[in-house]
Amino acid sequence: MTDWFVRNVVDTGRLRLFCFLVAFIGAFLFIRFSVRMIRAEVKWWPKNVTPGGLHIHHVVFGLVFMMIGGVGGLAVQSGRSLWAALAALLFGIGAALVMDEFALVLHLEDVYWSERGRLSVDAVFLAVALTSLALVGIKPLGLDEAVAPEGTDPRAVAWILTGVALVNLAFALIALAKGKVWTGLLGVFVPTLAVFGAVRLARPHSPWARARYPEGTRKLQVAQERETKFRVPQMRAKAAVQEFLAGRFGPAPAKREDAVPPEDDHTSQSSNSP
Repeated sequence: MTDWFVRNVVDTGRLRLFCFLVAFIGAFLFIRFSVRMIRAEVKWWPKNVTPGGLHIHHVVFGLVFMMIGGVGGLAVQSGRSLWAALAALLFGIGAALVMDEFALVLHLEDVYWSERGRLSVDAVFLAVALTSLALVGIKPLGLDEAVAPEGTDPRAVAWILTGVALVNLAFALIALAKGKVWTGLLGVFVPTLAVFGAVRLARPHSPWARARYPEGTRKLQVAQERETKFRVPQMRAKAAVQEFLAGRFGPAPAKREDAVPPEDDHTSQSSNSP
């Protein structure tokens, strides 16, 4: 196992990426466990950080860790040193804390436990998937599969690689326009997925469907039928996995009438998420 790790992770220059991914997953699982304990009002678990009544969300700590880890990683010369690994660990921890409150940052309001809060879990899952693909050595846009004949002029090789990248990127963008986010983004690393998503029928509410499937057309009808038959069960299964790992989501918490109003647009009171 040690030989495999050295050969496939250290010798390939992916040690920092490995440390980032391990720290990212570990920090996400820990912070989700923590907020669930706080939500359940477990007496022996530490509560929210609220100095002077101001709730400090964990995205703030995440930004600090990312700055320390990012700047530290840039300052370290060798990618195989202990300091480089520690910087990657700090950056991974910070990234997990930030991504766990992605929905809160996007909406600029406390939607942590609401249905809109599921977006944070989706963002974390997607980040883990893309980082894992990079860790195993898969290059984006099919560049690891592009092969030029031996003896080809270097300039021709550059054009070949550029062409392959642009074609694969086009398929990925079409898949995204058809409302297939996971297929499109993962397709950046696995072009076959992007092609599959690009040639398939678009989701009914996607930009592609709105532009190319007029109301009453057969394509729109089939897209809506597929959404009900396949997409809805998939979303239920995904929601079950989300709530198993991250806790139960529901309606946004009601605002207390006696709550102190925020001092400005950047300071808010909250009682449901760190």
